[in-house]
Amino acid sequence: MNEDLPKVALNLWRADALVLFDLLQDVDLNAVPINHPAQKQTLMDLLTRLEETDAAGASNDEIEAAKAEVSRDMGW
Repeated sequence: MNEDLPKVALNLWRADALVLFDLLQDVDLNAVPINHPAQKQTLMDLLTRLEETDAAGASNDEIEAAKAEVSRDMGW
């Protein structure tokens, strides 16, 4: 990515970051419906950024706890 492009800071709850990281690691991006190739690239860029956080070192137990935390009040 071009380092000269403007950047945006995004704060996530750690639990959300862990769930998102887990999802992006497991999902087949070729099966995700997209309208433009940039959407697929953006998901890959997001995974790359999450790999630079402590989400990459999370244990399976931490990820499962994060899933429980995120979905706790969803009613699904």
